[in-house]
Amino acid sequence: MNKKIIMLIVAVVIIAIAGVSIYMFTGSSDTNTNNNQNNNNAVEDDTNDNTNVTSDDANILVLYFSMSGNTEAVANIIHDEVGGDIIRLETVQTYPEDYDELVDYAQEEQQDNARPELSTTIENIDQYDTIFLGYPNWWGDMPMPIYTFLDNYDLSGKTIAPFITHGGSGLSGTPSNIQEEEPDATVPEGLAIYGDDAKNSQSDVREWLNSIGY
Repeated sequence: MNKKIIMLIVAVVIIAIAGVSIYMFTGSSDTNTNNNQNNNNAVEDDTNDNTNVTSDDANILVLYFSMSGNTEAVANIIHDEVGGDIIRLETVQTYPEDYDELVDYAQEEQQDNARPELSTTIENIDQYDTIFLGYPNWWGDMPMPIYTFLDNYDLSGKTIAPFITHGGSGLSGTPSNIQEEEPDATVPEGLAIYGDDAKNSQSDVREWLNSIGY
């Protein structure tokens, strides 16, 4: 066979072998790269799936006593802003629905320094670090069911943020009364909302919350 033909055949074979080798190498690299990317994506997905989402407001309770609905309206606004749990404080004894009768009844309870029995029970009070405590101003003081609550639960170490609805008397020193009942709690400046403004008190509530760090 002609020597030139033999050399040509050898050259073709060498080129063919080199081409196959290059293809196999690059193909393997691409496959490994894709596999690594897929593995990385799987790790990221697992990380996202296993991330625990915790709520910073799990230690907040909005607790309120309301008869006319004004304090309840403010309580709901506060709850919308800070989250947490919200509970309406209720008594075993039903209060009069007639306003004049209610006023007289509240005055009698206050004069007797009564502690009306509560039908509301808070089983997990220890989990709360902050309690927003709401009530109407009755005869320049808190309704007596609020005193029952403060007597029934040890709120030492907690923050008790009072908010009140009133007809012109404001807070009437009630935050100081809370502090006397719970000397080892922290009682920041309270919020007083005029009763007729309760349902539209969002701006006042936000300003107050900002002022006490919420």
